Amino acid sequence: MGKTLVLIAGLVVLITGLGFLWRPVSYLNGWMYAMDSLAGVANREVTVGGHRVHYEVEGPLDGPAVVLVHGLGGRAEDWRNLAPFIAKAGFRVYLPDLPGYGRSEKPADFSYSVRDEAAVVVGFLDALGLKRVDLGGWSMGGAIVQHVAADHPDRVRRLMLFDSAGLFVLPAWNVELFTPKSAAELEELDVLLMPNPPRLPGFVARDILRVSDERAWIIHRALSTMLTGMDATDKLLPELKMPVLMVWGSDDRIMPVSQGGAMHRLVPQSELDVAAGCGHLAPGQCAPQMESQVVGFLKK
Repeated sequence: MGKTLVLIAGLVVLITGLGFLWRPVSYLNGWMYAMDSLAGVANREVTVGGHRVHYEVEGPLDGPAVVLVHGLGGRAEDWRNLAPFIAKAGFRVYLPDLPGYGRSEKPADFSYSVRDEAAVVVGFLDALGLKRVDLGGWSMGGAIVQHVAADHPDRVRRLMLFDSAGLFVLPAWNVELFTPKSAAELEELDVLLMPNPPRLPGFVARDILRVSDERAWIIHRALSTMLTGMDATDKLLPELKMPVLMVWGSDDRIMPVSQGGAMHRLVPQSELDVAAGCGHLAPGQCAPQMESQVVGFLKK
């Protein structure tokens, strides 16, 4: 009996190990989801515009609502390092996966434009009965929440923009890197996203490329609308009346801090905080540096 159990255990370990080597992204995602659940993060779904939208929520039930919107190619879990600080400060934090991303539905008939994703965010607020919230967005998510705040100022108490898109500025880098097709292109993307990126094992890089290829059509559709400037927020920003916090990584190469400065000048009541040594992934990689500014802003 003992030998049988040892054999079974060995087979389980072998199969698990082979599975990890074959699909490491799926295994790492499963581990992350499990850790979130153990930390008290709830995973839920709601229907918005006929599409299934997954979201995470944490923090006290009676806390003021904070909604954080991820960027292009992102997901709710991108906020995993910053959200707990906000929840611990007494806020109820909602992290939706936009249509096309994370664990939400990926409809073939959706535009994936900034403006249409903004309509989904408003529908998300309606579906959950959130009348007025503190709203934040990162990168493309920043452009999305700018549209929400401009079109529905009564729904947004405070606005937070993290390394945000929005201004009509054509990228100085190769946008095709957002859907890398080789390990070399994936390395180039990582260099754009963060200072001193870690070197990925080959089997992990291969699986990331597989996932990237599966969702490339969504990224291309979103970029095709963003690059036209049709949803640019240059004219919307001066109309914002709510308090606005802008947080930027000093070494952001995707949305350089100079764009943060330009946005700051367009919004007189805004404040701009720069996280030293951080890149475009600052809200994830530099969350401890941002805690005091973000929580302080929300508590004003």
